[in-house]
Amino acid sequence: MSFRIQGLAPKAFEHLFGLDQAALRAHHARRVVADQAPGYPDRIQLRDAMPGESLLLLNYTHQPAANPYRASHAIYLLEGSTSAYDECDQVPPALALRTLSVRAFDACDELIDGDLVEGADLPALVNRLFANQNAAYLHAHYARYGCFAARIDRA
Repeated sequence: MSFRIQGLAPKAFEHLFGLDQAALRAHHARRVVADQAPGYPDRIQLRDAMPGESLLLLNYTHQPAANPYRASHAIYLLEGSTSAYDECDQVPPALALRTLSVRAFDACDELIDGDLVEGADLPALVNRLFANQNAAYLHAHYARYGCFAARIDRA
């Protein structure tokens, strides 16, 4: 079964790019500089930042549903990104390196299934979860810290 993974749209965060630390604090965000790789998985390009690259650390509502599954968590964004990852049937680098928690949601944004998988094995789990016709979309999270990684849709 074909699937599509997209990074977050950079346009939604452009207003934060280039702000000084005081202005970022007003948005409950801060700038960090990657000091190792891997270690700072960007949610726009879905790759790890390289040492010296600037990122923004901020809270992001990845599940805006008006139900008990509404959720947000801290994420990293490569500052200045202009285009997002958008591929079908490929596992982006930041996901391939890590253990993932993948959660299936129905059309009413209710959690209906989930499992853990090593990132390189993600396609098999995506196929299994999407075999359930009630699965409208999936959310991948980095299992170690619980952070939102990416949304996965049927292609």
